[in-house]
Amino acid sequence: MESRDYAVLAHHQASATIWGRSGKHYDDVSYAISDALAHAAQRLNARPGERIVDVGTGTGWSARNVARTGATVTGVDISEELLAAARELSGHVTPPIEYRLGDAERLPFDDGAFEGIISTFGVMFAVDQTQAAAELGRVCRSGGRLALATWAPKGYVAEFFAIIARHSVGPPPPSSPLAWGDPSHVEKLLGKAFDLKFENGVNNAYYGSTEDIWDAYTCGFGPLRHLAETLPANRVDELKRDVDAFHRQYAVPAGLHVERDYLVTIGRRR
Repeated sequence: MESRDYAVLAHHQASATIWGRSGKHYDDVSYAISDALAHAAQRLNARPGERIVDVGTGTGWSARNVARTGATVTGVDISEELLAAARELSGHVTPPIEYRLGDAERLPFDDGAFEGIISTFGVMFAVDQTQAAAELGRVCRSGGRLALATWAPKGYVAEFFAIIARHSVGPPPPSSPLAWGDPSHVEKLLGKAFDLKFENGVNNAYYGSTEDIWDAYTCGFGPLRHLAETLPANRVDELKRDVDAFHRQYAVPAGLHVERDYLVTIGRRR
């Protein structure tokens, strides 16, 4: 499999820095959404020896899920910090997982290089959604399979991202990554290359308190960690008040029970 240009595109470099800010701690975020990650991996249904790519691998949780089947997995991400963590966390896996720097809008692989593609809350954050979708089709061989997990356009994630946006100083993305949670939008992006099916899911995550989820996010979730480390102290206090108030609605007797709606897209390459 020939390697191509590994460069991260200019419009993704700031995101690479922000998402990579948490390094190995991002794996704790993956742990909290691990039921959704497993859902996508099980729907991909990889087989021993198949070549699979995980696009936007982060710390490699979904790559490891797929490698359990005996597939030969390559994980790609725009963050060197996350890839370093993925390599460390995946050192025990057989067959070994290869991790590469690569951009979802310009994947460093030949046409038809893979029998399967997985992306769990990864490719949805590419700026040019049409180009990223085209790349998924390009690197998947005819008859190959696709499994994506993407956040729903409404509900917990949309409301939480809105809080982050209110406290951020940068411009919003040109198109919402949550559009990938709408089947009709995904059909427009991928329907020419893949026969598609859709399945809804709910991620269930549990925390002891609002303080616990604040600590978890400001340690492991790059965008919130970035705000907590760069905003003036008074604005961090305002951010925390908003985040805590938002999470109080998920209070249960044992602590917090957070439910996040998502979409799994299952595809077969034409």
